[in-house]
Amino acid sequence: MSPGTPNTPFGGLNRRDLMVAGAGLMLTAAAPKTFGFDDVKVLARDLAARPYARPDTTLPAPLTALTYDTYRQLGFHDTQGLWADQRLPFQAQFFHRGGGFREKVEVFEVADGVARPVAYDPAMFRYGAGPLSDLVTVNEPTLGFAGLRLLHPLNQNDKFDETAAFLGASYFRGVARGGVYGASARGLAIGAGEPEEEFPRFSAFWLVRPGRRDRSLTLYALMDSPSLAGAYRFVITPGAPTLTEVQAELHPRTEVRRAGFAPLTSMFLFDPQTARRFDDYRSRVHDSDGLAMANGAGERLWRPLSNPTSLQASGFADDGPKGFGLSQRADGFPAYQDLEARYDLRPSMWVEPLGDWGPGQVRLVELPTPDETEDNILAEWRSPTPLRPGQPHQVAYRLHWGAEPTPQPPLARARQWRESALESWHDTDPENAGWRRVLIDFDETGSDIAPEAQIDLGDVPVRHVVVKPNPALGGWRLTFEFRPGSTKAIEQRVRLVNARGVCSEVWVRRWLA
Repeated sequence: MSPGTPNTPFGGLNRRDLMVAGAGLMLTAAAPKTFGFDDVKVLARDLAARPYARPDTTLPAPLTALTYDTYRQLGFHDTQGLWADQRLPFQAQFFHRGGGFREKVEVFEVADGVARPVAYDPAMFRYGAGPLSDLVTVNEPTLGFAGLRLLHPLNQNDKFDETAAFLGASYFRGVARGGVYGASARGLAIGAGEPEEEFPRFSAFWLVRPGRRDRSLTLYALMDSPSLAGAYRFVITPGAPTLTEVQAELHPRTEVRRAGFAPLTSMFLFDPQTARRFDDYRSRVHDSDGLAMANGAGERLWRPLSNPTSLQASGFADDGPKGFGLSQRADGFPAYQDLEARYDLRPSMWVEPLGDWGPGQVRLVELPTPDETEDNILAEWRSPTPLRPGQPHQVAYRLHWGAEPTPQPPLARARQWRESALESWHDTDPENAGWRRVLIDFDETGSDIAPEAQIDLGDVPVRHVVVKPNPALGGWRLTFEFRPGSTKAIEQRVRLVNARGVCSEVWVRRWLA
């Protein structure tokens, strides 16, 4: 940080700068200017022109001492929410700073074209007894918030439910009608799963007061990080699914070669194929069980997720992607048997690019995790073109939170799969030594023509390929056998075709010895 640069969360943009921009006072004398996304773009541009300043994380001792569990006990009074005393379709509540969330986030309300700060007040929060009771004495008017949550009558007309939350770095989550929170999105990732990963953060939010008949809520956000600053516009439309339309303009401070756009973060611990590694009464534990992709060539692909023993990164090259997402495909409570976590109600996430994203790759990072408390999955879009200072970069997409979108035209989906060694205690045939069997269950293909399989495992031998109807589940069961020999990693690619063409998505998997 250069001498004389104010040590503020905005790297030289002090609170007055934000207030001036937020209040719409950067205007001509004749006509007041309505605050909007263009003003946030200006703030991001000016912020990027200044040296990066780390946010001040200093907090009173009672807040610093909060553990993860005690922080979660902090509540918010429903009557204290923004717009709670008005008959509007949305309300906003706020997260207290403390524990692992020490960085201050500025919050403004935009009403009648003018932005005004939302002031911190300890009376907004429920503290309870025990360690949290000390927080009642923390009366710091400038303390601010750690993040925010948005509420809407999502499931009942007379009850406000959480529909989105922004907390920590640039993380945010959405929930669909009838569901619960699950996997998360991020505004931007830089070097995800690589050395010296950077976590850009949202340092300020502007909530636009909705009209009484509005079905969507708009908010703006200012992003900051050592490498860049950015302006974001979110339009959130709750429902089944809940939609989040994202527009961003990024202003690099330095050249950025590892930017991940529309990053999605999730948890995968185990499924029936890998459950033997864990002593657990449940047959599967995950927020998402696969990466779905619709590429520019018209293919729909499905990559089952894994909990590897070491970090695994995969790239799926594409040009003009139509979409990608982390899906929770296994459905129904019996698949999970968890009354507390309710993994059966957690949403799939789908990224729908707006505009042509050009060439690049959908990148999947899978990290090992010993339990379900850690997010170990990331999916993102990476472009080979670096972001450069002085060249603003725009990106736009729509996030779907809820059921996985149906492929168009309809294609059979891979519902479940299994793999095992062919030889066993009752099979001593030397012809089967070293061979492995794979089983994949596909949905109905939507055609009365029986399909056949196309299988690509490179140079690895494949035999006994069989596709037959599945009277128990419907659809088709594909089985095949392969012999890896000394091969340590095999990229597997499988799909169903019939006389009319491709009739299933492409099942892709990296097999590791």
